[in-house]
Amino acid sequence: MNFIEFRNRFLSLACFNTNQLYASYPEFNRNNLVHWVKQGYIIRLRQGYYAFPEYRESTEFALYFANLIYKPSYISLHFALSFYGIIPETVPGITSVTTLKTITFSNDFGEYSYKTIKPDMMFGYDLREIEGGRRIMFATPEKALIDLLYLYSFYNSERDLEELRLDESYMEDDLHRERLAEFSDRIGSKALSNRVDMLRKVYNL
Repeated sequence: MNFIEFRNRFLSLACFNTNQLYASYPEFNRNNLVHWVKQGYIIRLRQGYYAFPEYRESTEFALYFANLIYKPSYISLHFALSFYGIIPETVPGITSVTTLKTITFSNDFGEYSYKTIKPDMMFGYDLREIEGGRRIMFATPEKALIDLLYLYSFYNSERDLEELRLDESYMEDDLHRERLAEFSDRIGSKALSNRVDMLRKVYNL
């Protein structure tokens, strides 16, 4: 198989894995992938997952790939909070949560980090539509905060929460307070509930 034929078959997928490849071409020579990566024709995202360099022009596809290369997962934590303008820092990598083990991948699209949560915490995300009807699983602002407080136990005092420097106008005007409480109650962790109560006190929620 030449690269032109391969590209025409898989380009529309944006991201493909070797299972998809062998389903279409059982006799495919895996050495072609190594060769095409070296030539810059395709980009290795992680073991067994690849993308085409054309998609580097869109930041949306970098987010889309975060969902695909490690499933199940959704974008959350620091990246989501920065995206919503809740924290002031620009976050260089894409942070997600998953029911799989904690892991990080680095590739030409960026750094992808995943933190482990329990299966019953896989809720509280929206499906954000991008080009071609594709969808990105992305935490709501309230769930991104809940995930942060659940996973990072060092946010355990009012001073720690103040140092997060959450945007006060967002917290006052835009945060869905009832949803924050609902998500906390649904998880049923006393430690998390205590941190959420402190968050409410610090930011007058």
